[in-house]
Amino acid sequence: QVQLVESGGGSVQAGGSLRLSCAAFGYAFSELCMAWFRQAPGKERERVAFFDVDGSTTYADSAKGRFTISKDNAKNTSYLQMNSLKPEDTAMYYCAARWCGWSTYSYWGQGTQVTVSS
Repeated sequence: QVQLVESGGGSVQAGGSLRLSCAAFGYAFSELCMAWFRQAPGKERERVAFFDVDGSTTYADSAKGRFTISKDNAKNTSYLQMNSLKPEDTAMYYCAARWCGWSTYSYWGQGTQVTVSS
């Protein structure tokens, strides 16, 4: 069983930055492919950034050029650096993990709220 714990959310003005962290507990972090999702009220959940099996990263169009996903295997932690934040980035952000090679994200964090004011 893998437990994911997010931190780093908060309130920021438009143009500001936040870094979200996701600590993984319970299994070999290096065997997991990590991702960050978000969901705003009344909207569908969106995968904003993720690692693929080969270690490459992919971003949603809404995140390209502003968000960066990274990971530190020594700390069992994934990060989402968010720059040039916009009010439309306001959402609950979730860390998720899947066994690399599987398509389903089996493990989810509790979520951390990001609020961007104009």
